[in-house]
Amino acid sequence: MAFRSVRVAVQRTRILPAWVRRADAAAARAVNARRTHPMADRFWSRVSGFADRGVLWWTIAGVLVVIGRRRTAARGLGSLLVASALTNVIAKQVFGGDRPLLADVPIGRHLPKPPITPSFPSGHSASAAAFVTGVAIEQPRLGAALAPVALGVAYSRLHTGAHWLSDVVGGLALGAGVAGLSTIVARPGPREDDAPTSSGVDRRLPASSDGTGVFIVVNRASGTSVVRTDPEHVLRRRLPSAELHELDGEDPAVAVRAALARDEPPRIVGVCGGDGSVAAVAHEALTAGVPLLVVPGGTFNHFARAVGATSVDLAIDALQRGEGVRSDVAELRFADGPPITVLNTASVGLYPDFVAERERLEERWGKWLAAVIAAARVLRRSAPVTVVVGGRRARVWTLYVGVGPNDPGIAAPMQRRRLDGGVLDVRILHAGSRVRAAGSLAFGRRTSALLRRIRLLPERLESFTSESIEVLVRPRHGQPPGFAHDGEVALEAPVEATARTASPGYRTTVRIVPAALDVYRPASGDVATAGVARSPRP
Repeated sequence: MAFRSVRVAVQRTRILPAWVRRADAAAARAVNARRTHPMADRFWSRVSGFADRGVLWWTIAGVLVVIGRRRTAARGLGSLLVASALTNVIAKQVFGGDRPLLADVPIGRHLPKPPITPSFPSGHSASAAAFVTGVAIEQPRLGAALAPVALGVAYSRLHTGAHWLSDVVGGLALGAGVAGLSTIVARPGPREDDAPTSSGVDRRLPASSDGTGVFIVVNRASGTSVVRTDPEHVLRRRLPSAELHELDGEDPAVAVRAALARDEPPRIVGVCGGDGSVAAVAHEALTAGVPLLVVPGGTFNHFARAVGATSVDLAIDALQRGEGVRSDVAELRFADGPPITVLNTASVGLYPDFVAERERLEERWGKWLAAVIAAARVLRRSAPVTVVVGGRRARVWTLYVGVGPNDPGIAAPMQRRRLDGGVLDVRILHAGSRVRAAGSLAFGRRTSALLRRIRLLPERLESFTSESIEVLVRPRHGQPPGFAHDGEVALEAPVEATARTASPGYRTTVRIVPAALDVYRPASGDVATAGVARSPRP
């Protein structure tokens, strides 16, 4: 068996030096001689299969887009596409060579479909290195976290007998080199977790130096998938007189509503949690006419970032100094149901499907792994949604309604860019190629524009602004599709709206409510004394 491995190594190519061929044969003998459990063999086979055609990396890119790392995903995928093209179109044709002889590889490790293309370099390894290096250029810590995944994909090609060691090393070097050279074409940008450019007019709000008159709900179930200092400790230390209400499975809106119904209600309501919790409490603050304190305590904290309260201390600083801003919000209604306050985005299509699937898997797998699995399943299985907008019927992958104007050319503007503007920003990605739709959702503005010019992405992205929009959503597979708003998915409301109207589908309206919500944020300039708080919402 050892003789056969050496013989194949000699035949595979004459370009590589003799010492490389000897190293390949020695590495193959060592890997094949190791006794491994059948479950381990199946695991490595599935790792290798999941990385076929870059599915693993496109899935991770989709998750990066969802968590607001659009530019990071774009650099990773751009590097992957270039590395894959260089590997398969040029390098394999120039170097080529035979793959390891399957007779030398334990039969339990064989791939279901053994590859038949030339061996050098490994395309899987090149794609893995290109994507992860591209991610590391933009987000070093995230790249370091993904590095073991890339190395695992590379090893899977050795374990399954698909490649020689030199193929894998060559692929890793090519992929990393392509990603490194991408910095010449596009320099790394600023950190993507920085707050958007400050917008809105600074205004004076009621100040509270020690938390007197402040009621804050703390949702400890939010943000459990990120590592950070416990925000509740900072709140208790800096705002000793504030009333902190820790949620125990209850609706944050119910807790705030009960506090505001007291004989002596709080002057200021706050929330420490994710975007869903913030939106629920914002609705109660808006109704009661009291200002809102937003403490970032979730995973993504989209609205807190938009406001500029990117840390617990910054939010408390603004409260103690009485600095704030008046923000636009949107009002969402299902048929004739009650209004729902939206702070960032509302959408139907792939994103609600993704959130619903992730929440179903989250308890078993944890948020991040559940997100990867959910993204893969949704991109593979989800069907377009039929909607009627402005009297026009269309089949769409996604329909996003953002609060305020956003970056042009992006199909899924997750991060709000302005607190004012007085408009809704609507993006409709019409149905077409599933792969191209995934690319449209993954890439940023500049990359999307370039890929559309060379016809690698669809032109079927429609965008417009409006003060209000009415959308009729048709059933899919006999059930009304879910509608997402601020990271939460409404499943029961669409069903109830469909039942009330006895029509095929449900009607949703979204309208902008300009300058509706007073929220604390560090002043961007001189604080304007344009009044203190609004009158309660009628």
